[in-house]
Amino acid sequence: MVDTVIHILITLLMPPLLLGVINRTKAIFAGRTGPPLVQAYYDLAKLVRKGSVFSETTSWVFRAGPVAGLAATLVASLLIPLGEHRPPLSFSGDMILFAYLFGLARFCTTAAALDTGSSFEGMGAAREATFACLAEPALFFSLAVLARLSGSLSLTPMLTGTAATSWLSAGASLLLLVGSLFIVLLAENCRVPFDDPTTHLELTMIHEVMVLDHSGPLFGAILYGAALKLFVLGALFTDIALPYATGIPVVDWVLFVIAMMMLAVGIGMVESVMARLRLPKVPQMLAAACILAAFSLLLVLR
Repeated sequence: MVDTVIHILITLLMPPLLLGVINRTKAIFAGRTGPPLVQAYYDLAKLVRKGSVFSETTSWVFRAGPVAGLAATLVASLLIPLGEHRPPLSFSGDMILFAYLFGLARFCTTAAALDTGSSFEGMGAAREATFACLAEPALFFSLAVLARLSGSLSLTPMLTGTAATSWLSAGASLLLLVGSLFIVLLAENCRVPFDDPTTHLELTMIHEVMVLDHSGPLFGAILYGAALKLFVLGALFTDIALPYATGIPVVDWVLFVIAMMMLAVGIGMVESVMARLRLPKVPQMLAAACILAAFSLLLVLR
């Protein structure tokens, strides 16, 4: 019960902090002071207090999209172990539900964008769906590798207990897997080099263009959902890349938080030293992630 409460509290409170760490890291690399680490919390609080403006062309789909997308991501967060601690929900085959919950969230976001009737937002929705078709196979290949190593179709045994020993027996496969998942992590969260969350250049926007018509609490739900998605996929990545098990619950929670902070710093460093890829190069990068995950699967099946 205590682990469940801590799991929920960390899941609800930590995602905006990761955005603050990323932005502060980028500011340090650029020689600037940067915004406060808690700036994302201020932005969310401000959006909640504002009103919403709706176009006459939109329907209930536009209003339901952000809420349904956030709800799907919240359910996915209950399936992923945080470090060596079991999640609140766990059952055989939950890895399939985990992957498709993100697909449901993406569908809700793109449906809301298309409901505006704007060709501009439709362009962003088309790009989002196209790139997702390349990112999802890499994620499923990665889950198949973990299922093979753990002998289970549940995320809990796949990511807890066996991760450290798997590095000793299948280190080469897991190294390819970590590289593939990091690419998927950046792509799914619309980070550089796949997308720039701070850009306003319409020809290069992907995710941001789909949410231009949202405002107030609904826009806050979109921003929080994006931060939560970064947290959940980041937890999946750190569970594999940085396995640990001290046997002391408090220490394990602290180590998990530190690992997530390190991941946020790493993302900030990548965004500071890399430029955004040209759109024709994005599918090639995602195809490379699929190839890495496929080779990882071949290594564990041989």
